[in-house]
Amino acid sequence: MDIAALNQRVTFQKAHIVTDKNGNHRTFWDDAFTCWATIGSQSGTEKDAAGQTIPSDTFSVTVRWYSLTSQVTSDHYRIVVNGTPYNILSVDHLNYKKHAVKFYCQKEPGHG
Repeated sequence: MDIAALNQRVTFQKAHIVTDKNGNHRTFWDDAFTCWATIGSQSGTEKDAAGQTIPSDTFSVTVRWYSLTSQVTSDHYRIVVNGTPYNILSVDHLNYKKHAVKFYCQKEPGHG
């Protein structure tokens, strides 16, 4: 892994479900940890919408492996890059060699 390529600070947030007095469930996001990451693009990330080819808002985030990053799952965490939240679509542990973890992300609907 090229350490010099870890040039973007990202924040991992964990979801917490809160139930109000009426039984309604709401999701709140708390900062879990921050670390340095490499932001990469996915090949072929274009989509067709109304006859136009639009660049997709999906990309990859690669971080060094350590105990906190190895526990991140796509259903309980999200990543914030430059103030914009991104849903984690999938997690790649890169052959479980404990060097790096790659997260495939997509911009949350309603955020820019």
